[in-house]
Amino acid sequence: MSFFAVLFALLIEQLKPLPRGNVIHDALAGWMRWTGRNFDAGRDRHAWVVWIITAVLPALIAWGVYAALAYVNVLLALAWNVAVLYLTLGFRQFSHYYTDIRDALERGDELEARRLLSEWRHLDASELPRTALLRHVIEHALLAAHRHVFGVFFWFVLFSTFGLGPAGAVLYRMAEFASRYWAYKTLSIDAPLNERLKDLSLRLFAALDFVPARMTAFGFAVVGNFEEAVTCWRRDAGLWKHPNEGIILAAAAGAVGVRLGGSAAPGVTPDRSQTFEAGAAADDVNAEGSTPGLPPELGHLRSVVGLVWRSVVLWMLLLALLSLANLVG
Repeated sequence: MSFFAVLFALLIEQLKPLPRGNVIHDALAGWMRWTGRNFDAGRDRHAWVVWIITAVLPALIAWGVYAALAYVNVLLALAWNVAVLYLTLGFRQFSHYYTDIRDALERGDELEARRLLSEWRHLDASELPRTALLRHVIEHALLAAHRHVFGVFFWFVLFSTFGLGPAGAVLYRMAEFASRYWAYKTLSIDAPLNERLKDLSLRLFAALDFVPARMTAFGFAVVGNFEEAVTCWRRDAGLWKHPNEGIILAAAAGAVGVRLGGSAAPGVTPDRSQTFEAGAAADDVNAEGSTPGLPPELGHLRSVVGLVWRSVVLWMLLLALLSLANLVG
């Protein structure tokens, strides 16, 4: 059933994607804001309370609904899985910006491409050289593909194996959103009292992302240039500040043959002003060197899309084989 749930969710998302700035995103932001305001009193244990309510409670609710529906009818449980995956898994949740940036660059409107990148990732792209602009677009697209597709895919399949339905997909998505939300809120005027909430959410998401990040990197290596991907993975993953991100980006760089890594772009403060003091956003790469390969070019944007889609097909085929083996067994 996991295979069909993922397949139907991806097909529906391609036909009817969630719009940019959708009500689900606003509801999640409101949920994070409410839990922080009502359960955070500034102590260590309060950070744990907020994170558990924010990320674990929705996952338990998703599992509870799945269990109730499965008790009534297996098709209702499948429909619930598809609905939850539609909201948590998919390319279109991040590809709006990527497609618009690529289209702007193809028609020579570099100013619009810079504006879109700044709006998407909250960084200052106004003075980036063209190659650095392309590099940031590629890097953030690869990380977004992992977090919106492969990470959710892994945890959904793992939890489904133990009869927990879409709880894994919800847990991963909520943990990822919390890590971004609290990291961004600490830069704003109405920042939460508890700085530990940001550190805890980043640390717990990194733990949840440990295995999925390596699975994503392995998938990129299999469907790309395997030897170069593995070499870059082993040699260059440490170029990035966050290990999970470094593994994904280094493997992708080797798989495609593009040069990634380098200094992170300056951040943009919540009031939309550009500042070099704010630094990059918490989930931005912060490398001190670059991988070998060709400098990023416009054609690499399409190569990255192909790499991601081939990896999706790979994991879907493996999931289909596992499902078939389970039925036969």
